Amino acid sequence: MTNEAKVLSLLGLCQRAGQLISGEELVLDDVRKQNVSLVILASDASANTEKKVKDKCSYYTVPAYMTSDRYALGQAIGKEARVVLGVRSEGFAKKIAALLNQ
Repeated sequence: MTNEAKVLSLLGLCQRAGQLISGEELVLDDVRKQNVSLVILASDASANTEKKVKDKCSYYTVPAYMTSDRYALGQAIGKEARVVLGVRSEGFAKKIAALLNQ
């Protein structure tokens, strides 16, 4: 199982645990409120969305990673295509970050 597959699996678990939010505006709002531990951005996100999310995460010191495409992220959490995901749980965030840093 590749690291990307493990990350997608963890995102699914995170969704079922109620520790995941999706959608650009909802995630950015929670970044401002310091309610997320990690932000996942789809690799096929538009340049404008990527810049906005990365700038906001940088300002509020929330780690942001790019992985998979919008359809894989959406499928992993049992929804339609998703471009931006926010992980609220510190434990899930640490494990996902460790896998993405390998």
